[in-house]
Amino acid sequence: MKPISPEIIDLEEKQVAAFNQGDIDEVLKFFYPDIVGFSSTKHERISGLQTMRKTFEYYLDEAEKMEYSISEPTVQVFGDTAIITFYWLVTQIIGAKRQEIKGRGSHVYARINGQWKIVHEHFSRAHHAYEKK
Repeated sequence: MKPISPEIIDLEEKQVAAFNQGDIDEVLKFFYPDIVGFSSTKHERISGLQTMRKTFEYYLDEAEKMEYSISEPTVQVFGDTAIITFYWLVTQIIGAKRQEIKGRGSHVYARINGQWKIVHEHFSRAHHAYEKK
């Protein structure tokens, strides 16, 4: 049996790659159908894959080119539940303008029928007043 932490990090990296390719259908395969969570794009709770799709489409439609990356992932495992926390960076390019949006995120994975699925997501933007200078 392979260690769980690298498996969860690998799943997260595959999701990032699919998002950067604009393949929302592939991204959604990582999520449980009844996913619930919070996005950095709106205040209301996200519930279900269609709402997740709208969140991803929002980001992809906002810029001509966009890149999403994560750093410093940390995984905690509790039986059939794993929590990964990380920092994220979204880089949007619109014409000659380049904008970076920083934040932090967490995904709660549950092993369902032998597969790890994201059952909860929480993303928040970093507040500039508290960033290191």
